[in-house]
Amino acid sequence: MEQQLRELRKQLEKQYLKNGPPVDQQGFGHAPESSTIEEADTARKTRSCQIVPEPLLNSTDLQVPKTPKSNSEIRQIIKAIHVNDFLRRLDELQVSAMVACFRSVDYGPRETVISEGSVGTSMYIVAEGELLVTQCRRHQRTLSTGDVFGELAILYNCKRTATVKAIGQVKLWEIHRQTFRTIMAKNSRQRRQDTLRLLKETRALKGLSDTQLSRIIDSMEECKFLPGDVIARDDGKGTAFYIILRGEVQVTQRENAKEELTGILSVGDYFGELSPLLNTSRTTTHRAVGEVTCITMTKEDFEDMYPFDAVESCDMDSPTNDVLPPMRRSSSGLITDCLSKPLRLKDLEPVLYQEGKHAGMPVTLGAGGYGRVELVTCGTWRPGTFLALKKISKEHVIRTRQQEHVRTERRVLQRSRSPFIVRLFQTFKDSRYVYLALEFCEGGELWTKLREVKRFHEEATVFCCACVVEALDYLHANGVIYRDLKPENLMMDQHGYVKLVDFGFVKELRKGEKTYTFCGTPEYLAPEILHNEGHDFAVDFWMLGILAFEMMVGRPPFCSSDPRTIYGKILDGVITFPSFLSEASCSIITKLCRPRPGQRLGNTKNGIRGLKKHRWFNKLNWKKLSARQLEAPTVSLIKQGPPYVNFRRYSIVQCTAEEEFSGWDEDF
Repeated sequence: MEQQLRELRKQLEKQYLKNGPPVDQQGFGHAPESSTIEEADTARKTRSCQIVPEPLLNSTDLQVPKTPKSNSEIRQIIKAIHVNDFLRRLDELQVSAMVACFRSVDYGPRETVISEGSVGTSMYIVAEGELLVTQCRRHQRTLSTGDVFGELAILYNCKRTATVKAIGQVKLWEIHRQTFRTIMAKNSRQRRQDTLRLLKETRALKGLSDTQLSRIIDSMEECKFLPGDVIARDDGKGTAFYIILRGEVQVTQRENAKEELTGILSVGDYFGELSPLLNTSRTTTHRAVGEVTCITMTKEDFEDMYPFDAVESCDMDSPTNDVLPPMRRSSSGLITDCLSKPLRLKDLEPVLYQEGKHAGMPVTLGAGGYGRVELVTCGTWRPGTFLALKKISKEHVIRTRQQEHVRTERRVLQRSRSPFIVRLFQTFKDSRYVYLALEFCEGGELWTKLREVKRFHEEATVFCCACVVEALDYLHANGVIYRDLKPENLMMDQHGYVKLVDFGFVKELRKGEKTYTFCGTPEYLAPEILHNEGHDFAVDFWMLGILAFEMMVGRPPFCSSDPRTIYGKILDGVITFPSFLSEASCSIITKLCRPRPGQRLGNTKNGIRGLKKHRWFNKLNWKKLSARQLEAPTVSLIKQGPPYVNFRRYSIVQCTAEEEFSGWDEDF
């Protein structure tokens, strides 16, 4: 099937390049979007939705459909995937695995396939028949053979934006999200293991640890060559190192103005290594015998990881920054270095609005599907002290299978002792909620301030990003990825210093490991998350680049009202910089937002130290920042008044969560 897939893909690529994508290919009637900056400026007026992490099935628990398919049916599915603007970016092996997972389903006349507002779990391809698409009961379009619909549902748990009904008898190809994501993760793990095995057998890389080789994989790019293509020529200095994944390469050497065949290289062999590593000229020419796939790394990227003469002695397993000393905790997990007695839930009293239409109502600092964050005082425990009390519905946690993520959030916050990370004082529980008593950051959300002033000047952005870098430095040194960096998750204290809040997406990970959970915020997702190829600490640096862009421009570099368009732009990877951004700003964003995670600033040989040395931070004194001795340029954004003056006011419908007694929260 792989050979068939390659041939069909070539035909479709020619057709795509000639004619462009089909009109309205997403299936729900979205008009083409303008790519102008002026129109894109309006794209982030509201908070972005969160993509909640969803546990993957174990491969042993996965029931893969075994629907036999004819050659014409396979071609139909492949063609539908390829002409879809998002799915066409999958590679041949991913498409091949995906095709095998589709099952055939039938619907009768006027039967509903998906309903507007319902939670999606499957993607469909029309095999036979026609379907009617409506939004708010208004006709949008008709779907026919080869059309794809519902594709966002195979990425994450999202609500349907339209209703689709069968007009007559229809046959559909269906793939479920859990099947798709588990198969993609399994496929990516296997490919990574195979590549790691090849690197271990490569003489030039002998002696490197699995962690070092894993970082090389993250820096290398896959490239394909057609029969007869020259991959490396002997007429100049080499710039790349190649390892053959598939196919054969012919090696020739020029002697007396004539090229002589000197050998054939096959899977696992490598070439070009002397040129990039020793800066010598090639003496041979390498040509593809048939179709060839290689992974390659440039000399510049190799040197960004470590100098060639230090390959055998370097220790990339050691952290790139000093691990901070462990915090002191009591047996209950309460930080006790400055508290005289334990905090109890009954000590906390809600703060009420004193004016306006909300007068007399409890102050809500934030709200979401999980519950809400309320402003409370500490009563007799510490009079005059404010805390942010995060209430998480236990029933919601069970329903969305977030037990482990909530436990991880609590565990990481308990361990964290950084002035750039919100502090957790204590946790509680009752029959309906688990509670996190957190440090109150009275300066408010960075998101709110950004919306008020439209965009930050460079000095303020540098300061805010430097605070984030300090927080990431601490987390990464302690084996934690943050994974949801954005203005909504940054708060300012009374002095204008920025702190990371909302640790619901954090992940504890060892160096060299990958995680395959699809989560984050659409505009901030890194390419490796969208590719389902596994991600690690490098995603935080990608998100830092997106954050810097949004703070200075007022919108993310990749934005749209349609998530599928956002993901296409991210995978295309083209960032258009407004003329008012400085060269240093463009430079750091470009280096943070490199498509390959191993090439990103902060994730190369110098780690976060290399990021801190970028010229964008030249005017910043890192030691004074760490000691909080700098005057924050953001302090002018903070309003004076009641403690809640820097927060938007929520009209919260007071509804009580259902009781839940499974016991998953026994540690709270």
